[in-house]
Amino acid sequence: MMSKLNSHPVLLTVFLLNSFFAISQVPWSKTSLLFSDPGTVNWQINWMLDGQRAKVINSNEGMELVAGNEFGNDTCHAVLWTKQSFSGNICIEYDYTRTDTATRCVNILYFHATGKGDKEYPADISLWNDQRRVPHMRTYFNNMHTYHISYAAFAAKEFSGNNDYVRFRRYNPSREGLDGTDVPGDYNKTGLFRTNITYHIQVFRFNNCVEMHVQNKHNPREKRVFKWDVAMFPPCNSGRIGLRQMYTRSARYKNFKVWRIE
Repeated sequence: MMSKLNSHPVLLTVFLLNSFFAISQVPWSKTSLLFSDPGTVNWQINWMLDGQRAKVINSNEGMELVAGNEFGNDTCHAVLWTKQSFSGNICIEYDYTRTDTATRCVNILYFHATGKGDKEYPADISLWNDQRRVPHMRTYFNNMHTYHISYAAFAAKEFSGNNDYVRFRRYNPSREGLDGTDVPGDYNKTGLFRTNITYHIQVFRFNNCVEMHVQNKHNPREKRVFKWDVAMFPPCNSGRIGLRQMYTRSARYKNFKVWRIE
């Protein structure tokens, strides 16, 4: 095992426990830390917020992102973006604790997100923050290139109980809407992401492979790995990382880190 990888026990654990997964077999020569936020300091240092009724609360337990409480009102969506952009092969990791009890709507992790690159929606999304003060979902999937993972996710139009899902998308603003954005490999009824239970999440992007590793920090035996092959889609190679809570949803994030992997 490489020396820099050995210096990071969480990454090392992934390699040892999941050696049969594709990304874990990549012979990385080194890792380097690109971004770190414990979640306990002022969020405005590292992040920018979309959503008129969204709020972010820092505490010793982490950074809680709270969407508005009115279902169906798009002003109540919340998206928190890193000010920093990232490129190439990366690992995103953080502790995630769901703080809502909703049984509809989704959490989303965006990564390598850029605007579609025209005058109205430049590649640098910070240049059109004002256009996302009301974070309509369509503003994102119609005008951004990004990878998208839905998790702790439920159907939006009905109370769906324990029927959660994990899903991967690649937004492509050259076509209207979400048609054609689904990356094969939905995972249903995972049983994960229960309220007030902390999960350690790692998302690895390495070339055309993406893996999401999820482990219950209270019960380490409860772990899942979700995998996707994005080779059939145009690549997203750089951009910001975003955390979305749809209306009525909230969650706490702690020890958020981004690593370059080579």
